[in-house]
Amino acid sequence: MSEPVVPLRGAEAGAVQSVDRALTILELLAADGQLGVTEIAGLLGVHKSTASRLLATLESHGLAEQLPDRGRYRLGVGVLRLAGATRSRLDVVQESRPVTKALATEIGETVNIVILSGRETLYLDQVAGTSALRIHNWVGKRNPLHATANGRVLLAHISDTERDALLAASVGSAGSLPRLTEHTVTSRAGLLAELEQVRARGYAVARDELEIGLTAVAAPIRGTDGSVIASLSASGPTFRVADRLDGVVAAVMSAAVAVSHRMGWAGPSRLSS
Repeated sequence: MSEPVVPLRGAEAGAVQSVDRALTILELLAADGQLGVTEIAGLLGVHKSTASRLLATLESHGLAEQLPDRGRYRLGVGVLRLAGATRSRLDVVQESRPVTKALATEIGETVNIVILSGRETLYLDQVAGTSALRIHNWVGKRNPLHATANGRVLLAHISDTERDALLAASVGSAGSLPRLTEHTVTSRAGLLAELEQVRARGYAVARDELEIGLTAVAAPIRGTDGSVIASLSASGPTFRVADRLDGVVAAVMSAAVAVSHRMGWAGPSRLSS
């Protein structure tokens, strides 16, 4: 049985209404191209001063801009920035697919493309390996950063300030990171030392830390400017991956370089920090 919906009151209801109206303005500008304040107010059914305040807020965030010669408004370049964030996710999936399919065939293990999303990893794409007996679909799933190879790759290549904030938000009341298995690194100092190794080696390994019996190897995918935009990983049963770890690492790093080049990175043929 679903929980009853609690009606919003006062300032909270007003804030939600303002957000709804602001989003409606963006949709109107997208449909019409250019609109004046009076037109927007009429379409929203609000006073002209209310429309002006909403437009000023959108303008301050770069989501709308006023045309100096006519006083009308159009979508701002901030919309392109937001669209670009989505586009980059779509691009990395599209550009990585030929590489990940070849890698999954080569090593027989499952290959994933993963990005940083909030305080977790987010799986964007997956290609199942030929050796997989039971296929677990990770696409759309999230995992903790500290206990995964992908998470460590992504943590290793963000600013110290962002990393500190993410780790602080993940530390429990006991002062340690969540323990998922007996092998999970739970101390902040231990994880930071591991991240140093990830930057130095150019790859991360997580053995039996997310799940007992699961080992993953990950390497960074870089964009045009060289920044890390995603992680590419191969994972499989520990008994199978651990026995040929060096070969899997080499194959994953090579694939990550190939995807990086397809994303516009002009760096060397071997990824490093």
